[in-house]
Formats: sequence, structure tokens, C-alpha cells
Amino acid sequence: MTLSNISTDLDLNLETLIKILDYSSDEIFVLNKDTKIIYVNDACKKHYGLNKENVLGKVSLELVNEGYWYPSIFPDILEKKEPILMKQTTILGAELLTSAVPILNDNKEVELIVTTARELQSYNMLKVREKDSNHRKEMDDPFGSIMTNNEKMKDVLKFAKKVAAAHSTLLILGESGTGKSILAQYIHENGSRKNGPFLTVNCAAIPADLIESELFGYTPGSFTNANRSGKKGILESVDGGTLFLDEIGDMPLPLQVKILQVIQEKKFIPIGGNKEKKVDIRIIAATNKDLNKMVENKMFREDLYYRLNVVDIKMPPLRERQEDIVPLIYKFIYKFNRIHEMNKFISKDCLEWLTHYPWPGNIRQLENLIEKLVIVSDEVIGIDDLPEGIYNQGLKQIENSAPDSLHEAIELAKKEMVVKSYKLNKSSRRVAKDLQISQTYAAKLIREYCQGLPVD
Repeated sequence: MTLSNISTDLDLNLETLIKILDYSSDEIFVLNKDTKIIYVNDACKKHYGLNKENVLGKVSLELVNEGYWYPSIFPDILEKKEPILMKQTTILGAELLTSAVPILNDNKEVELIVTTARELQSYNMLKVREKDSNHRKEMDDPFGSIMTNNEKMKDVLKFAKKVAAAHSTLLILGESGTGKSILAQYIHENGSRKNGPFLTVNCAAIPADLIESELFGYTPGSFTNANRSGKKGILESVDGGTLFLDEIGDMPLPLQVKILQVIQEKKFIPIGGNKEKKVDIRIIAATNKDLNKMVENKMFREDLYYRLNVVDIKMPPLRERQEDIVPLIYKFIYKFNRIHEMNKFISKDCLEWLTHYPWPGNIRQLENLIEKLVIVSDEVIGIDDLPEGIYNQGLKQIENSAPDSLHEAIELAKKEMVVKSYKLNKSSRRVAKDLQISQTYAAKLIREYCQGLPVD
């Protein structure tokens, strides 16, 4: 088909062109001479976890300073006024090969900048210009290593940064897998003890008869099979830093008395010893249990509970952070592609399924699932790769989502029929027979609704 034929067959207006660009798997940015972003396609969601409205109108340096990508390609292109190729890393962990081309006016001044970027796995044999990756860690990233588009979670992070400057004990509450340990480390890194050690003790993972010796250490000959030279405990090792007591609700009652003494007096006696040792530590505790109810049932010391609960922070579950699900999926795909030396992608229909799943195991469950899918799937992760329970629950959620219009209702019904039939039949010919449509139309619908799945 010639160019003239295309122009007569299609109405290539601006709206149509934008739709075409949004189908591109490559990232496309257009900036003006002030590096203000005036166009971006949908690839920005998988690379940065941002929707178009979060990007358009911003100056590129704002996003660089917020840690969304590094390094910036624009200072060089404004100075040299010639195309540049560079490797960049995004906040989600994507490694991109970015090409920037300046469009000059009649006075040889930069009028527009057009950048395209593709994930670097496709170019792993190319040597591109690269800057010190450690510099990225030094940038002014307001939320550290925690990424979110959710307003409730942003409020949590702002509050956490505020209390990080204090020295009081903190209690982080939330369901299992919500990221309580990551928040604890975020608080440590934003506080005055950031140059000191940060150590974690999982009170549920260490046997009750060992946790005391691990925390307090012991003197030589304290008990049978003890190390002859004794052992320095975690409390002493974390002096000047932060101790994170995860799953504090599982700490044995006798040990709770000793921890209370450490919090109140900043001193302890090792097992078998008779001399007190002083420590300067901050304690952050976390639990997914109802400590208040445990206090009522005499399963947790009331004095320790009130001592820990000077300031409490509640981590929202992932089901209340739906806008973070897709960015987290991409973040984990990039992570496990690197770890397992793979190059997997995910289809749009699979993304939709996963956003409708309630995630009872929260971020930990999502991360574990994505690692499994990266390992066991073919090149593109599709809905047929999902475990049956997640598929059925996602389908149930989609079915319960009420459409806003007749057109949307028809589209949802059509998609559900096509996906169900294709998952069952695995063939455009059999789908055509099942839905009583032509094989050509069946193949078209499969490509549209089951993106990334093979069509015979």
C-alpha cells in the first residue's frame, strides 16, 4: 500500500495519530524548548508507573529530581543540538536505551525534542554511554525506595518522614505483606541515625529459646553448647542505629519484660552476665495482629504495648492502592527479568485481570506471583498463565464491575465471551465455531482481547 493510498483510506487526524502512537511498545516523549513535556504515549505507565496526566505539562527536571529516571538526556542535547543515544534507568527498574533528537528552527535553535526509548534487554549487545549509577541514589527522591501513586500511601510516607526525625519508638500496623519492613527502613534512612546500623529481628521466625540469646548475647560458659568466647547480641551490634522488631506480637512474654527495660533505660544484661551494658538505639516494631485485644487476653504486656505505641503508623493493604498495582507489576517484572536473565513481557488483558484481584497477601503475594510468571511463562505473560484461583477471582471482580454505558456493557460482554472461549478452546477456529462467527473475526477479537497470546 502506498502513502497516497493510506491517506485516502484513513482519516489521519491528530486523534487517530495519538491512538496509533499509544499502541507503540516504545516510549515516545515530545518536549518544547524549555523541556516541558507536551506529549507522551502510554508506555510511560510501564516504565515509570505514571499516567499521562501525571507527566504532561511537567518540566523533565522535575521528574529527574523525583527519581523517575536517571541520568537526564536533555542538558546535553540542548547544548550540542544533535541526536544523542544514552542508557537510562527508571524508578521501576527498567533499563532503557533512549534516543533524543532535537528539531531546530530556521535560526538553528532547539524548537522541540523528540525522545524514544526501548527496554535495553532488546539491545543487550550494544555498548551505550553510561554514567555513575550511584549518583542516582544521591538525588532528591522524596519517597526513597518506596514508589506510590496512591494518596493514602503518600500521606503515610509524609507522616513517616516527619516522625523519622524524632527518637521515639514507633509501631507499624498492617496486614502481612504490606511492606512494613520497607517502611521501617525508610524511616531509619530519613532519620538522624541513617549512618548507623539497621537490623531486623523477626520475632515469629526465631525459636523462643533462641531469640533471647540472639538479642542480648551471652557470656562465656553461660549454658551448654555456648560459644566459649561468648557472643555479642543484636542489641549491642545495633548501637547507634535502629532495631526493627518485626511480628512483635509473637515475642514470648518473659522476653517482653527485658525489651521494655531496653526501651525505658537503654541498657541490658547479657545472658550469664552481671554487668549492665548501655546502648543507644531506636526501636521500631511491627505487627499484623491486634495488640490491644492481645493485651485484654493477657497475651501481650500492657506496659510494653503503651511504650511501643507512642506513635503508630497504619500501612494500607494493596487492595486499597489499586493505582499502584500496575507499576508494582512492572517493577517486579524488570527485577526478575534481570535476576533470571530473561526478557518477559505482560499482556494488557493479564494486567487488567491482576488489577481486579483483591491480593489478600498484599505486595509480597504479588511479588512472588510475578517471579513465578516470569519463570514459567512464554515470552508474553498472559491470562492463561495465571493460577486458577487468581484467574477466577479476577473474573468475578470484572463481572461485578457495573459498566457506565450500553457501549461499555456490550464491550465487556464481548470480551468476557471471547476470553472464556479462547481460554477453553485455544484456537481461533474453535472460538469461531463456539461463538458462531467467522474465523477471521475470531482471530481479530482474540488479538484485541487476549493480547500476547498465540493465535493459530
